[in-house]
Amino acid sequence: MLGIIYALLFYVATLLLVVGLAFKIYTYARIPAPLKIPTTPAPITRFGVVLRMLREVVFFESLFKSNKWIWAFGWVFHMSMWLVLIRHIRYFTKDVWWWVEIAQPFGTYAGLAMILALGGLLARRFLVNRVRYISNPSDYLMLLLLIGIGVSGASMRFVAHTDIIAVKAYMLGLTRLQIGYLPADINLLAHLGLVALLMIIFPISKLLHAPGIFFSPTRNQVDNPREKRHLAPWAAKLEK
Repeated sequence: MLGIIYALLFYVATLLLVVGLAFKIYTYARIPAPLKIPTTPAPITRFGVVLRMLREVVFFESLFKSNKWIWAFGWVFHMSMWLVLIRHIRYFTKDVWWWVEIAQPFGTYAGLAMILALGGLLARRFLVNRVRYISNPSDYLMLLLLIGIGVSGASMRFVAHTDIIAVKAYMLGLTRLQIGYLPADINLLAHLGLVALLMIIFPISKLLHAPGIFFSPTRNQVDNPREKRHLAPWAAKLEK
């Protein structure tokens, strides 16, 4: 029964995640950018824009310039999360790829770093007056949800071990539309339930800054207003 319930939960969550993300990205792509508004100093070539986006996505350049300690918590969280996600790929492939195998020990302790970084970001919401003033309940709930995912995952590694062989067999079965046995481990069930909840609400949450940054005109525009007139597609149609 647990296997069936969680299988249905993850199928629904995956459908909502994929459809919701596709719709949001489609919406972002269709929003016109009538003004040339890159944040200066900005690159004057398309290649420069690519480099700027790379620095922004990988190193959080603008946040680093703005606030060093917030950058530290944010960067550690995101990089740790990527290592954790790479480590979890082993549950969805029969043969573990070499680069996933290399990431295993790093991903284990990256989970702890992720929890600590999220704790720092949550403390910032409480301790910094101006941040607390503009924080909504959803801001706290998203951080608590991510912390819950991290803590429940770490508990299976460092506190109460679960049957990872059975978990992998179950996940492999889901990828083949086959429902198998899921261990009745409270930490595992909490972890999977919170992950499914995150997948469901991701397309309607502030976490959409992940794909949204690529559509930000302050980052993806070339600073060439003198050399080339910027004209939105809808404005070009009016001139014809």
